[in-house]
Amino acid sequence: MTLINLAFKSIINRKASVLLTLFTIAISVMLLLSIERVRQEAKQSFSNTISGTDLIVGARTGDIQLLLSSVFRIGHANNGLSWQSYEYIKAQKGVAWTIPISLGDSHKGFSVLGSDDNYFKHYRYGSKQTLQFEHGRPYHNAQEVVIGSEVAKQLHYYLGQEIVVAHGMGNTSFHHHNDNPLVIVGILEPTGTPVDKTLHVPLKAIELMHGPKHSTEHTTGRKDSSEGHDHDHDHDHDHDHDHDHDHDHDHQSHNYENLNSQPGDLIGQPKQITAFLMGFDSPFYTLQIRRNINIYKPEALSAIMPGVTLRELWSMLDIVEKILLLFSGVVVLISLLGMLTTLLSSLNQRRRELAILRSVGARPRHIFALMTSEAVLITALGCMLGVALFYFLIVVGKGVLQAQFGISITISMLSSYELLLLGVIMVSGTIIGAIPAIRAYFYSLNDGMSIKV
Repeated sequence: MTLINLAFKSIINRKASVLLTLFTIAISVMLLLSIERVRQEAKQSFSNTISGTDLIVGARTGDIQLLLSSVFRIGHANNGLSWQSYEYIKAQKGVAWTIPISLGDSHKGFSVLGSDDNYFKHYRYGSKQTLQFEHGRPYHNAQEVVIGSEVAKQLHYYLGQEIVVAHGMGNTSFHHHNDNPLVIVGILEPTGTPVDKTLHVPLKAIELMHGPKHSTEHTTGRKDSSEGHDHDHDHDHDHDHDHDHDHDHDHQSHNYENLNSQPGDLIGQPKQITAFLMGFDSPFYTLQIRRNINIYKPEALSAIMPGVTLRELWSMLDIVEKILLLFSGVVVLISLLGMLTTLLSSLNQRRRELAILRSVGARPRHIFALMTSEAVLITALGCMLGVALFYFLIVVGKGVLQAQFGISITISMLSSYELLLLGVIMVSGTIIGAIPAIRAYFYSLNDGMSIKV
């Protein structure tokens, strides 16, 4: 205990240089743990995006491109598949359910996904969790839309509000469908997946927006709210409802309750869709039907298994993970070398101090233990400060990662692997600290008492 106290007082006595070394080690530990946690959570978030789906079918393309475009809304599908092919495959023996997907529209940077009521019945994420409604209900006709939690949060949307969808993905909009405004009837609970940043509409709504002009009175029994207005004006008109957030909640609820909730046609007569998800009565059918789809002659189709394709994706990104880990390791090494430089540079200044310790009975092994203890204390304090900064960074940055990249970071105890990384840093710090300790061990009493000027 006396040796530890002496080492601690020695560190306090050199607080300026020690604090700089301490902070360098802390930053490197924070960076190493942050990269590792984001890497693991990103992989987990991607894996949790879709579950319980046996096949994803789309036009012939790369497996990873089909997965990214249909599930993660990343990139664009080059072609679609015909509705006739979808109906034919859907009718095959062993098919339990299918979810048609139509992409290509957006709203203020958020993707719009067209489907039918099977989407809310059979889509699963995480550990086969179902989609739940935070407010409202599923769409019942072609003039209704269900939005994800992030859409509602970022745009401050509420039930009963009318919005206008634009043609084009992301922030690139080519044409605004002003003649087919949609009413928000449901807001989904957060899932930590791309569902949160998606607007969901019936396939019939996609058909109405891209096909010949139809009146909304014909599809829902309500008069077209845009009748008598000029539809060629700028899309900014959908902001007319944004100022209504400050209306009281009772008024919003009243608007929502007055919406026509009678079920109508959700599918219409689509010519093609982007892709569709499939589930089977038994896993036995998965490989058989996948093979039949891949050799389907009427049109070139691809059928992928999400789990297998995800593993392929991560194998492609493996080199990126290793580079990130290597980068973190180099930063840690640089910080430890900085500690070594600090200890070595202060060693010559401490030669008289060490000689005095020898003169009062300290043996060379005590000097070695003292110097090593200082290095261990500096490394340990740096690791503790680094862990504290790591958790602070998680608390501050988790919202940004969730909103911008769909990565849900959980605040939890350090994993066994993260603790192993800290252990490696501690051992490395001890080894680094042993270098100046060995030099101090061989300093003689006479060398220490007769400093050369």
